[in-house]
Amino acid sequence: MALKPDTAVQFLKGVGPQRAEAFRRIGVETVEDLLYHVPHRYLDATSVTPIAKATVGDEVAIVGHVVSKAVVPTRRRLRIFRAVLRDDSGVIECAWPGQAFLDRVIQQGQLLLVAGPVKYYHGRQIVPREQVVLADANEAGEQGGEASVARGRVVPVYPATEGLSHRQIRRLIADHLDAMLETVEDTLPRALRESVSLPDLRAALIAVHRPSSPSLAETGRRRLALDELFDLQIVVARARHVAKSLKKGPHFELKKTYTSQLKDALPFELTADQKRAVREITADMIGDQRMHRLLMGDVGTGKTIVALFAMLLAVENDYQAVFMAPTELLTEQHARTLSEFLAPLGIIPEVLLGRLSASEKSAIRGRIAEGGPRVIVGTHTLIQDQTDFHRLGLVVIDEQHRFGVEQRAALIEKGEAPDVLLLSATPIPRTLALTLYGDLDISTLRQKPKGQRPVKTGLRAGRDRAKIYAFLKDRCEAGHQAYVVYPVIDESEKVDLKAATTMSEQLREELAPLPVALVHGRMKAEERDAVMRSFRDGEVGVLVATTVIEVGIDVPNATVMVVEHPERFGLAQLHQLRGRVGRGADESHCILLTDVPDQRNRLRPFARTTDGFKIAELDLKDRGMGELAGTRQAGGFNLRFADLERDGDLVVASRQAALQLIAADENLTQKQHAALRRRIERRYERGIELFGVG
Repeated sequence: MALKPDTAVQFLKGVGPQRAEAFRRIGVETVEDLLYHVPHRYLDATSVTPIAKATVGDEVAIVGHVVSKAVVPTRRRLRIFRAVLRDDSGVIECAWPGQAFLDRVIQQGQLLLVAGPVKYYHGRQIVPREQVVLADANEAGEQGGEASVARGRVVPVYPATEGLSHRQIRRLIADHLDAMLETVEDTLPRALRESVSLPDLRAALIAVHRPSSPSLAETGRRRLALDELFDLQIVVARARHVAKSLKKGPHFELKKTYTSQLKDALPFELTADQKRAVREITADMIGDQRMHRLLMGDVGTGKTIVALFAMLLAVENDYQAVFMAPTELLTEQHARTLSEFLAPLGIIPEVLLGRLSASEKSAIRGRIAEGGPRVIVGTHTLIQDQTDFHRLGLVVIDEQHRFGVEQRAALIEKGEAPDVLLLSATPIPRTLALTLYGDLDISTLRQKPKGQRPVKTGLRAGRDRAKIYAFLKDRCEAGHQAYVVYPVIDESEKVDLKAATTMSEQLREELAPLPVALVHGRMKAEERDAVMRSFRDGEVGVLVATTVIEVGIDVPNATVMVVEHPERFGLAQLHQLRGRVGRGADESHCILLTDVPDQRNRLRPFARTTDGFKIAELDLKDRGMGELAGTRQAGGFNLRFADLERDGDLVVASRQAALQLIAADENLTQKQHAALRRRIERRYERGIELFGVG
């Protein structure tokens, strides 16, 4: 039977219904899925060492049969799994400290490939860094088979599942690889591939499944990453083209009435970054194309005032400008901030909140529809069907990552292609920005206003807790406020972590008579907001919280934050939490409490800098692209092969090629691009549909 990309994997020889069901659990249903089910690691067996020649101090790879095994306890209660391996030249012991579970995985008689250092402990001993079972006892009777296959090559290790081992997957792919390669169609522009010196697609797939060296496997991965990045950049390049060119936005002129008045009324000087961002946004708004821009800035860099200049440019052109925030508390805060800046101009923002009564909301909606208020601030209520705008010219969305694609689209569709400005207080590395937000122009704020003090960050152990509580209490008794942050809400038998609910009770006793309150994500929104308001208004001295405060409110009087178990948080998330203090003129402190020694090296660089962009780079290295970016809301833009820390050159090259291709064939309707469009539609089920979403 001639294979096709969509041939069900069940019909491959050696699969059948039972294995097909196991394959389905790991996302493999077709021949194409199996072909792109690439190894998640490799064991280098290009130089297998005979056991007799394994020398103490060397790093070796050996292949041998398991002749005996045992779990051995030590005096320190550490359980060590040990196995003795034999090949034609001799025997050697392997030891895995703290990995007693391997006793259930590795069985006597199996053929094992192990790689690691040779040490001396009552004789030669290998402490494997990696191991892979090459054959079970009933398959490993002869020294040939998998052993001979393993020697002299790099052994791929595939993601597996219950009922389908990595060895079975390796054999099936090896048996069918040549036939599956016949189904491959290389849609990548040759010029792009050659510009980054990568092979054609078939050669790349051979390299990842049958590598003769680790470097060849890496070359194959990079080629698959280039395909993935190029497809994604095609999607975002077309979205950019649609958003900026195909929909005519409002016509703005630079009148310098309200904008000049605001500049004159400001009690401070804009930073150089803010001035540049205002110029970029102004150029977009008065240009021929519709604005579609992301304003990305670290905590405290002044994104709101930059957005206000854009809003006033719309207002002085007789348009309405709307500012949407993800929570009512944040909306109230923005409304107060905007009101203060707009008061000298005689403009009063209209505020639409979900908690208002039906009659209040109806009255506000009536005024908005008639065109009375020109500056409108609100939450999700702005996108409800009942809300209509008179002449919507600019949409500003704060903490835009908190809104899904459809929510952003719903607000934008309230007007006739209004200009769009998205705000984000989460700095991300350039390569990640080009990947996630390639459809947007990006303005960046790095500088903080003069006089703003950096938050002092300290790394402490649990034994210092009493001193830290005393410091916190002293600060609060002196009139300041504090946060104490925990990674979980409730205690659990599965993880030994301090929890917000139980610790809030303990802290009430420890810190009495200070008023202590608790806030977490399982509370009802109105209850959570009430607690946050009481903290904002100074009625609560210490707020015990989970990450629900990550997108919080400005409380200038809050000068201390204690984070328990910081090892449970990403570095960028810790930076967002730390941004809740240091909002005022007083010296502020963030104290990280951890008893995990190997995490201190990870946290020290974070403690030494308050630069969100440097922390974003550290976070990318620490957690990797997959966990950092995840899936773009409702768009399905997830990456399997690309590693943005290593593949920055591929991001830039694929973006440039995608922009050129979309400029020449915006809908991919030309015959030579038909296969590329089909692949993009398979990879991103809703990619084409969501091209036009801002």
